[in-house]
Amino acid sequence: MIEENTMTDLTPDYTTLAGEIKAWSKELGFQDIRIADAHADMSHVQSGLSEWLAQECHGEMHYMAKHGSKRSSPAELVPGTRRVISVRMNYTPPKAKDSWQVLQDSNKAFISRYALGRDYHKVVRARLQKLAEKIANEVGQFNYRVFSDSAPVMEVAWAQKSGLGWRGKHTLLLSRDAGSLFFLGEMYTDLPLPVDNPVDDYCGSCTRCIDICPTQAITAPYQLDARRCISYLTIELKGSIPEMLRPLIGNRVYGCDDCQLICPWNKYASITNEDDFSVRNGLDDVSLTELFSWSKEQFETRLAGMPIRRIGHEQWLRNLAVGLGNAPSSPAVIAALRRRRDDPSPLVREHVHWALLQHNDVVEREKDG
Repeated sequence: MIEENTMTDLTPDYTTLAGEIKAWSKELGFQDIRIADAHADMSHVQSGLSEWLAQECHGEMHYMAKHGSKRSSPAELVPGTRRVISVRMNYTPPKAKDSWQVLQDSNKAFISRYALGRDYHKVVRARLQKLAEKIANEVGQFNYRVFSDSAPVMEVAWAQKSGLGWRGKHTLLLSRDAGSLFFLGEMYTDLPLPVDNPVDDYCGSCTRCIDICPTQAITAPYQLDARRCISYLTIELKGSIPEMLRPLIGNRVYGCDDCQLICPWNKYASITNEDDFSVRNGLDDVSLTELFSWSKEQFETRLAGMPIRRIGHEQWLRNLAVGLGNAPSSPAVIAALRRRRDDPSPLVREHVHWALLQHNDVVEREKDG
C-alpha cells in the first residue's frame, strides 16, 4: 500500500522515531529490525544478480529477470523511497518433530519447517502494515510500501546492508542471535530515519552447508545453482524433475532445510511464539503414503491458508511420487503408487512410473520394454 505524504509542518525527531519504531516492531512480534539507506551503493549486488541470471542459475524462475535494477534500487519500485526497514520473525514451530528424525525415516515426508503453519507472506505483511499505521499515528500520513517475499526486493541484500545479519555461504541471511530460521520483511519509506551499520561475516572457514547439500546446489561459498536446489525442484519447478536428481531428493517433498539444520549458528535459533506458525495437519511427522492418498479436495481444504497450497495438487503428487520412489520397498508403498498409475495428469503418471521402476515393479518394466 502507498499512502500520500501529508506530513505536518512539525519536523519529527527521527532519531527518537527510529527508537519508537524498533520498540513497536517488538510489540508486533518481530524479533529484530534494522534500517538501511535506500540510496546505498548496491551495484555489486546487481552485477552479481546479472551474472547469476546469465549463467541461467535461476532455472525457470523467469520473474527473477523481469524487473532489471528495481531489485537493487528501491526508488525505482516505490518513488521517493529513502529508507529500507528490514525485519525478521522466527518461524520454528513449537513441538514439531525433530527434523533429522523425519529425514532419516524414508517412509515419512519431510516438509521444510517454515511451511508447517500459516502462509508467512500474509502474517509478515499484516504486521508490517500495523507498524506503518503506528508510525502514521505518530507523524501523520507518509509514503511507504510493505513486502515479504512479494515483490522485486533483494531481501537478503537489504537485510545485510541494514545490519540485520550477514549472507551465509548457503546464501541465506544469518544472525549471531538467531541463526537463519526466520522470515524477512521490508518497509520502503520516505522517512529520513537514521541508518544502522552492517555486521561482519562470521561464517569463517566453515563449509558444512556446502558439504551437506544433497544435490550439491551450493556450487561455491555464497553461490547457489537453483536448478539443483531441492527447494527449487519441489516448489518453483512446474514440470518434470530431472531423473538424475530424483534419488538425491530422498523424502523431501516440499523444500529442504539441510543447509540450515547443519549450520552451527542455528543452535541460537528460537522457537516461535506465533500461533500462526504452529504445525497444522500433523505435517511435521506424517507418512508419504498418507499424503499421497489425499484427493484434490482434501489437499485444497486441509492446506488452505498454508504456503504448500500454492504449488497445487498435481505438483504435490509429483513430489510425493519421488519420495515414494526413494522409500524402502513395501506392499503399502507399491500399492499407493499403483493407485496413481492412471492419474489424469501426465506429470504425475511419469513420476509414478519412475517410482515404481525403483521398486522393480513388473508391469512398469514391461512398459519400458
